Amino acid sequence: MAKIALSIIAAFYGVNALIMWFAPIYWYETTPGVAMMGPFNLHFVRDIALIYLLAAGAFAWSVKNNTPQVAITAAVWPGLHGLFHIQIWIARGVPLDEIALVNLVGIQIPAWAGLYFATQLSSAKE
Repeated sequence: MAKIALSIIAAFYGVNALIMWFAPIYWYETTPGVAMMGPFNLHFVRDIALIYLLAAGAFAWSVKNNTPQVAITAAVWPGLHGLFHIQIWIARGVPLDEIALVNLVGIQIPAWAGLYFATQLSSAKE
């Protein structure tokens, strides 16, 4: 189960990275809540795309080579990013809106699932 979950997260992060890199304005304009954080900044969007690409590659590597240490390392930035977005959500007054839903599905679940399944990788029998 851990390898399947980490593979899905790796694919999700990889697709997100490619969209951010090759269609940054589209990503900026269509991802709920992003535009409210400030004006479009190509450098910033592409920096984050590279971090997502790194996490995707590290998760994929860890699945292929059964290396939980690499998977846990891959989960560090998404987890910290998730904590940062929880802080933003609290600062917004804890609204249950579209931004919160996108945050939950696109940031929180993959981040914390990635960390959980990274810790389960060594016992995976897949």
